[in-house]
Amino acid sequence: MILGVNVDHVATVRQARATFEPDPVMAATLAILGGADGITVHLREDRRHIQDRDLRLLREVVPVELNLEMAATEEMVNIATEVKPDLVTIVPEKRQELTTEGGLDVKGMRSWLTEVVKRLHDAGLPVSFFINPEQEDVDISKEIGADMVEIHTGNYANALGQKRVEELERVKEAVQRGLTLGLQVNAGHGLTYYNVKPVAAIKGLRGLYIGHSIISRAVLVGIEEAVRQMKALILEASKQ
Repeated sequence: MILGVNVDHVATVRQARATFEPDPVMAATLAILGGADGITVHLREDRRHIQDRDLRLLREVVPVELNLEMAATEEMVNIATEVKPDLVTIVPEKRQELTTEGGLDVKGMRSWLTEVVKRLHDAGLPVSFFINPEQEDVDISKEIGADMVEIHTGNYANALGQKRVEELERVKEAVQRGLTLGLQVNAGHGLTYYNVKPVAAIKGLRGLYIGHSIISRAVLVGIEEAVRQMKALILEASKQ
């Protein structure tokens, strides 16, 4: 199971002071040294953290999977087809949100997403959809032409007690549905050192994509060590 590390929040700290540090490109290098199998960045329309310069430099220096999270807009499609990341993950995006609040509305956006997927495929780019753990959303993603899906684990991460058990089951069912349809399946959002193991133990998952928790721990122990600790938890759980 791969671990994709999102370095957006390194850029968040940088942009808070409109300066040159900390540099998410340097952070990505350290994350890879710590065992990251991939680097994820979300180039938002408002450029609140990751900048175009970051994405282009990362494309030049990252030797592992470079995953570009982006909204399904004309501007972002053009950037993706030019920069050519290893993977494009289509995510919902709202200007006022603190972070992505839920999965993509694949049903409501079916027509436009079909066009976006075609254009990205024509450029040789594999496409993933960030979706809610709903079997209908998995089915539609397959019909539209996505190569893989990333199951939104936010509700699981935020739940407690029996509710968390129920949300984990929803994630498991969505993963299984994706595998049955021949999709590659990832998961992410809200995962931490304290809740990651039950998700990492789900059979058939291709990878987990984690950002905020790793960068938060990195403030205290450094990025290499923070990634190393998360990778160890994932490997331990996936072997069970």
